Amino acid sequence: MSVDHLEPNEKVLVGCIGGSGLYHLDNLTFVKKLDITTPWGKPSSPITISSLPSGDLIAFISRHGENHTITPTEVPVRANISALKHLGIEAIIAFSAVGSLREEIEPGHFIIPNQIIDRTKGIRQDTFFRNEGIVVHSMFGEPFSKKLSEFISPKVENILKKVSDGKVKVHTEKTVVCMEGPAFSTRAESLMYRQWGGDIINMSVIPEAKIAREAELDYTLICTSTDFDAWRIGEAPVTVEEVIKTLHTNAGNSRAVAEGILQDVVDVVKEGKVLNEIKGSMKYACITRLETQPEAARKKFSYILPYFSDEK
Repeated sequence: MSVDHLEPNEKVLVGCIGGSGLYHLDNLTFVKKLDITTPWGKPSSPITISSLPSGDLIAFISRHGENHTITPTEVPVRANISALKHLGIEAIIAFSAVGSLREEIEPGHFIIPNQIIDRTKGIRQDTFFRNEGIVVHSMFGEPFSKKLSEFISPKVENILKKVSDGKVKVHTEKTVVCMEGPAFSTRAESLMYRQWGGDIINMSVIPEAKIAREAELDYTLICTSTDFDAWRIGEAPVTVEEVIKTLHTNAGNSRAVAEGILQDVVDVVKEGKVLNEIKGSMKYACITRLETQPEAARKKFSYILPYFSDEK
C-alpha cells in the first residue's frame, strides 16, 4: 500500500532514477512506495523506498513510468526532481540507455559523461522558474556533479570487471547529445553530432540535469550503450528490436552497479566533505529583488530551496 510521506525516523539521502530497461531495483529490500504530489504535479512513478543491507534507505523513480508509458518529451522532470529534493535527497544517480556515436563505445559499454549538447526543441519544462515572476539563472558550465562522477567512476569500473569478466568497458569524460525524439536520428544528424564532438546520444538528460542543478542536487549519469547510432555508412540505422536485445543485458549490469555503489554514495553524502560543489550554488542565482518577488512563487519554490522560505 502506498503512503505519501516518510516517517520521522526514515532519512533518505540518495535517489536513483532508472531509465529504459531499468524500472526497479529488485536486489534491494523493499520498504514502501510513496505516492507524492508536488507543486509541479506527480512524479512519473511512485517513489520506491528500499533498504540497503546497512539499513540506509534509497529512493527510486522510474523515469518513463513503471510500465514505460511516458515518452522522453513528456517526463515530468520537475515533479521527479522536486519530490526527491523534498524528501531530503542530496545526490542522484541516474541511469540512461544511449546510442553510441563512436566506434570504441560498443553496445553494452558503460559511459559516465561530463558534458552535454542540448538538441531538445524548447517544448520541455526545463526550469522551475518560468512564468513565476522570479528570474533565476543557474550555473551549468559543468552540467554534472564533477566530484560525484569522479567518485563513482572507478567503483563502476571495478564492479563491471567482476560481473562481466572484464568484457564491459567504462568510458569517462564523454559528451552526451540530448535530442528531442521520439524518433531516432537521421544519418545526417548523427554524422553532424560526431563532428560537433558528441560521443553518445540520448533523449532524457535534458532537462533532468538542469532541473537537478536548480534543486542543488549532486547529479551524475551512468549510461549504457544499446547500439551504434545511424552514423555508420553502409549499415542499416538502429531499430527498436536491436535496442531491446541489448537493454536486457544492460539492465542486469546496471542493477549490479547500483547495488554496488549506492552504499558508497550514501556514505560520502553523510560525510559532507566531498560533495560540496552544488549545495548552496543557487543562493545568489536569483536576480529579482526580494521585495518584488511574488509570495505565491516564494512559497512554491520553498518546496525545494530554503532561501525562499526565509522571511522578507
